[in-house]
Amino acid sequence: MAFSVLYIFPTFDQTLPLWNKKGITAAIVLHVAISEPLFYSTHKCFHGNYLFTHYHSLHHSSAVPQAYTAGHATFLEHLLLTVVIGVPIVGSFLIGHGSLILIYAYVLIFDFLRCLGHSNVEIVPFQIFDTIPFLRYILYTPTYHSLHHAEMGTNYCLFMPLFDALGNTLNSKSWEMHRKNWLDSGKNRRAPDFVFLAHGVDLSSALHAPFLNRSAAALPYYTRIYFLPFLPVTFMVMLLMWAKSKTFLHSFYNLRGRLHQTWVVPRFGFQYFLPFAAKGINKRIEEAILRANRLGVKVISLAALNKNEALNGGGTLFVNKHPNLRVRVVHGNTLTAAVILNDIPKDVSEVFLTGATSKLGRAIALYLCRKKVRVLMLTLSTERFRKIQAEAPADCQKYLVQVTKYQAAQNCKTWIVGKWITPREQNFAPSGTHFHQFVVPPVLQFRRDCTYGDLAAMKLPEDVEGLGCCEYTMERGVVHACHAGGVVHALEGWSHHEVGAIDVDRIDLVWKAALKHGLKPVSSIR
Repeated sequence: MAFSVLYIFPTFDQTLPLWNKKGITAAIVLHVAISEPLFYSTHKCFHGNYLFTHYHSLHHSSAVPQAYTAGHATFLEHLLLTVVIGVPIVGSFLIGHGSLILIYAYVLIFDFLRCLGHSNVEIVPFQIFDTIPFLRYILYTPTYHSLHHAEMGTNYCLFMPLFDALGNTLNSKSWEMHRKNWLDSGKNRRAPDFVFLAHGVDLSSALHAPFLNRSAAALPYYTRIYFLPFLPVTFMVMLLMWAKSKTFLHSFYNLRGRLHQTWVVPRFGFQYFLPFAAKGINKRIEEAILRANRLGVKVISLAALNKNEALNGGGTLFVNKHPNLRVRVVHGNTLTAAVILNDIPKDVSEVFLTGATSKLGRAIALYLCRKKVRVLMLTLSTERFRKIQAEAPADCQKYLVQVTKYQAAQNCKTWIVGKWITPREQNFAPSGTHFHQFVVPPVLQFRRDCTYGDLAAMKLPEDVEGLGCCEYTMERGVVHACHAGGVVHALEGWSHHEVGAIDVDRIDLVWKAALKHGLKPVSSIR
């Protein structure tokens, strides 16, 4: 609204004073004398049978009020609200005391208080009202307005409960409930049963968080044009988080009576590749694990770079440092390997594997060679190749073949990509090749004559509840395989840690457990 005024009257920013004390005073008087009673009486009318059924019921359709609910209304209601908010501003200008501060400050304060009232989170200390009793009639609280949504015949006011008191519509439980909600905040908080410990990917995807943009978070992530102007702000926030920030709650859902949460380490993908940042990142991960241990969390699963082998040995660092942990630390890579392996057609006799000596690459190679599948392992390190080959049964070692160039796979149509490959390197694949992958970020889909698999993922069971956002680029209800691996670990009640190298002998066991609990590989549900 403030922008609209200055756009319609472009000379205002040149002729208006920045500040006018009389204008501010006039706006306050007009707000109390006109806007408050106008909103109160109009709001009360909208709770009549006809207006409520045809208009105001939309606003009350939110099962749980939240900040966005403040703007969830019909066009007619928005028009009337424009009059309510416009009276103090226009009135101040008509008497010749308008100012730039008035336009922006009034609109921002108005919207802030509206969102506050619908936030459903009590942040106003009751002690303020005990000290200054009359103040409770001047400013409403989230509790006050939540009672209106719960018991719709009371608490109609805009921001000042005084008008409910004068109109005999003030809910008698308002002050008692406010005190109770404030005193009970933080009490009886339920500890999660399972935690997925994630991290930021890049600056743009950070804006996909549900507490920043619920509508965007409810859909798979992609770079939205309207995100771009916010990137400088995101960059500054990233620097602040780097300097001083702790792991925070991102999202949650319920599964079979268990509370599952996603926590985020305040670091972005590129920071994991800075040698001087490793110590700080491990400190944040360790703090999260110890916090989960104190809360009584049963399983904490490390996402993506949080379990990087070079960073902390796939979580081994923390388990060795704290041998008495009650929380089970899990990397989830066993199920990731299982998803990739079960996506490979049964009749494949040869595969080309990049990232062959990584944790996942090793497990995939050892599993496939036991199935008599020839694995072309791309690696320049003969020592690491020999070490992996020695782990295979003697009669299966011949199926593991070291190659050092992409040209070696010119006749192989099954590529398993664990290390990022360029479009030029993709050109060595024959036409009709399918690229399975466990590399982050996924490779560019350059070849039109080839097909590309998604990152290993699984759909959560159908009885999952409260899952209101998507995990990065996944559809809602679909999570990365390492997340699903932690879920299976929790559902099975396994008491061991899953860190370090992948136990190849457990791949089939974990896969069968996932299917038993109703998780589905993404490829099987498309």
